Amino acid sequence: MSAYILRRLLLMIPTLLGIMVVNFIIVQAAPGGPVEQVLARISGEAIEATARVGGGDSREVSGAERPTQSADTTSKYRGARGLDPELVKEIERQFGFDKPAHERFLQMIGNYLVFDFGDSFFRDRSVVDLVLDKMPVSISLGLWTTILVYLISIPLGIAKAVRDGSRFDVWTSAVVIVGYAIPGFLFAIMLVVLFAGGSFLDWFPLRGLVSENWADLSWPHRIADYFWHLALPILALVIGGFAGLTMLTKNSFLEEINKQYVTTARAKGCSERHILYRHVFRNAMLIVVAGFPGAFVSILFTGALLIEVIFSLDGLGLLGFEAALNRDYPVMFGALYFFTLLGLLLKLLGDLMYVIIDPRIDFESREV
Repeated sequence: MSAYILRRLLLMIPTLLGIMVVNFIIVQAAPGGPVEQVLARISGEAIEATARVGGGDSREVSGAERPTQSADTTSKYRGARGLDPELVKEIERQFGFDKPAHERFLQMIGNYLVFDFGDSFFRDRSVVDLVLDKMPVSISLGLWTTILVYLISIPLGIAKAVRDGSRFDVWTSAVVIVGYAIPGFLFAIMLVVLFAGGSFLDWFPLRGLVSENWADLSWPHRIADYFWHLALPILALVIGGFAGLTMLTKNSFLEEINKQYVTTARAKGCSERHILYRHVFRNAMLIVVAGFPGAFVSILFTGALLIEVIFSLDGLGLLGFEAALNRDYPVMFGALYFFTLLGLLLKLLGDLMYVIIDPRIDFESREV
């Protein structure tokens, strides 16, 4: 097992590097980089934007006192036309774009190896501080949603497999289809309209992870306030996410129930409950339980973006979305590096869970 883990860890290096290279190339080719973002702000609000970039006196960039050198008409940036070339070069230097792309990439990877993710271009904070600040929201959504999805889907999937073809199976399948067909964000909007001060009831809050006076509350009230704010977002994610796992559980159990060893166990006089939980359960749950880390990552980093926007929860999904819009490269690539590494580690954990669930599985002889 140790040799398998070592091989997987070594394979993470080229995998992580390849993902970073591909995304770096794509982002560099996309129009509207951070330099162009700032140049556009300068063109619209010269005093405020230039003062923010230069960090100096606003008199240096005011309309009457702006340097009178010839305007740049050959710049590679669309927004640079009519601006002082020295100002454009200064902006490039501050963002690191005075260096070739390959030098910037190598420098970035070198910093990331020691977990130095740099500072945000537009938020005046380090990437690590931003991620840690947003992490509680996303972890709360991802963790509780994943736990509830598993607590609902596994018993429901087992019940559907045992009662395959019955009226219970038909009606629950209709509910599963509805949950699978309708996106979670539509449920979120419906919940806001019904229960969060939309057109009907105003039972739940619509902003933040906790109330403003949370620090002044007692611990029981803090816990209640925390779940009060999370109730609707988690409900929307659970409704939109339980369908796939339910059907996976049902199909996995059905496949095992129809195998020869189950028929043999029945011929020996074993009860259905004994067969289900002593023989079928371990084999059928392999694929379900081993997928827990992947499901958590999926909900944590991809499934909660619109939910965070709808319920005004400032988490990692919203942070990444705003960074992409603003071309905040340190936040984009720092978050990508950290989350890709975390995803690869959780994928390895998912494989190891096969061994935990069924010790008969051995990866030592498996070629990677």
